[in-house]
Parts: sequence; structure tokens; C-alpha cells
Amino acid sequence: MPLDPIAFQLGPLAVHWYGIILGVAALAGLGLAVRRAQRIGLDHNILLDFMIYAVPAAIIGARAYYVFFQWDYYAQHPEEIIAVWKGGIAIHGALLGGIVTALLFCHFRRISFWQLADVAAPGLLLGQAIGRWGNFMNQEAHGGPVTRDFLEGLHLPNWLIEQMNIGGVYYHPTFLYESLWNGLGVLLLLWLSRTNPRRGVVFLSYAIWYSVGRFFIEGLRTDSLAFDGPAWLAALLNGLWSPMGLLFEPGAMAYGNVRTAQLVSLLLVLTAVLLLIVRRLRGWDQARYRDVPEQLQAKAKR
Repeated sequence: MPLDPIAFQLGPLAVHWYGIILGVAALAGLGLAVRRAQRIGLDHNILLDFMIYAVPAAIIGARAYYVFFQWDYYAQHPEEIIAVWKGGIAIHGALLGGIVTALLFCHFRRISFWQLADVAAPGLLLGQAIGRWGNFMNQEAHGGPVTRDFLEGLHLPNWLIEQMNIGGVYYHPTFLYESLWNGLGVLLLLWLSRTNPRRGVVFLSYAIWYSVGRFFIEGLRTDSLAFDGPAWLAALLNGLWSPMGLLFEPGAMAYGNVRTAQLVSLLLVLTAVLLLIVRRLRGWDQARYRDVPEQLQAKAKR
């Protein structure tokens, strides 16, 4: 029996596990970011102020991104555009909304974007790790068909295996792969922060780590947002993914020949690596992760 995606009813209102899990993910990520800010002496109220703008911007960005790539459906069902509790948000859209908001927030508050991003990065990845379990409850974001023996070989608990049984067919728990990858990334970013690197290194490392994992895991999924791109681009992405093909069959695409998340992940990796190299060679922003300007410490010291 699959798990019920509805946690409880409040009169006519159904409260979904998906929304609860996303709420827990946001709180856990914020909690970690606040603790990191306190450890380096950064006024954590700055983070709280930022979240007031970032959370709605991320939700809007995540939903708008998804709706854009599924416009043929939503053009016929416009009443479902805001039905985020049914699933259908894209992490890359949330990142875009969050980054644009952060740039504007830091500009008007005269704060280093890189310092804010470095403090927030592990919490962001923690939130993503937890949030994937919302996909689990909705039985979405899974990969292609597998056997029950395969899932049992991963030593997964029976309740998880049964949740991956959809219509009598077992599927790759790609949500779990990404959740574990992100969780490992949190530990990596926390360790990297202890070395007191230059500003921007932690956040750019986050972008690289998450994007590499997402690129390869995305190739297993069957519900990827996609589009019809040039043959050379599809061949490039398939070629880069081919080492994964030695272990697993790629997930069948419902439409298109280019997975949007793979393309965006590749662009993020290239951009982050380029920024790391250029910032290092040009000597941009020599300040370190723990270097907090005095004016940003004032509230914490009072």
C-alpha cells in the first residue's frame, strides 16, 4: 500500500505531506544558516530579513520555471498553475529566484553577496536533501523501472520499497539518490567552511557539487522537463552521461531530446568553475569567509 500523500484534513482543506516536508526543509536550512552566521559573528537578523523576500521569490521562481516548460498542459488547465501542493516545482527555478533576490537584497543593504551566499549554501543544500522526500510522498521524481530484487539489494526498508511500487511497477528511487548526495554535500561544505576559504568558494562549491549530482541522477528520471534541442546538444549531454550508462539504463524521456535540468546543471558547473578561476587569478575579493565587516557585527554585539 502506498503512503497517503495527505497528512490530515482541516475541514475542507487537505494538508499534504509535500507541503509539510518543504516547510520542514526551509526551517532546517534557515536554522543551519543562522547558526553559521552566529559562529562567524554575522548578525543573523540579516538572514531573517533576507528570508522574508527569498522564500516567496524561490517558490514563485520554482513554480514559474516548471509551468513554463509544461505550458502546453497549463494553458489548458490555468486553474492548476498555482496548485503547488500537487507537486510540480523546479529547484533550478527556485535557485534563480533566490539568487536574483539575494543580489537585489545585498545591493540595497550594502552587503557582500558572496558572504551571504557562503553562509546560506550548506543550509540550502540541507533543505534540498530534505525536500526530496516530498517527491517521495507524491510518488514523483522517480527513475525508470527496476525489479524489487534491485531495491532489496540496496538494503532499503520495506515501506520505502513499497512506495516505489507505482501501478504494479517498481521504479528507481532517484529522490533518495539525490537526497543522499545532497546530504553528503552538506558535510563537504561544512568542512570547507572550517578552512576559512576566500569568499564565494563555499557557494560556488555548492553549485558544482549539486549540479554534478543532479546531472547524472537526472538521466535516470522519466519525468524530466525537456525540450527539442539541436542534435549536437543532445549528443553532448548523452555523451557526458554515458559513464553512468555502464551501471544503469537511462530513464525514458516522455518528450523532447534535451533534459532541461542536465543542461542547466552543466552550465552551472562551467560558470562556477570559471568564476573560481577568474576570481583567483584576478585577485577579486581577497576577504575570507570569516571576515565580517564591523557594521554587520553591530547588532550581534549589542
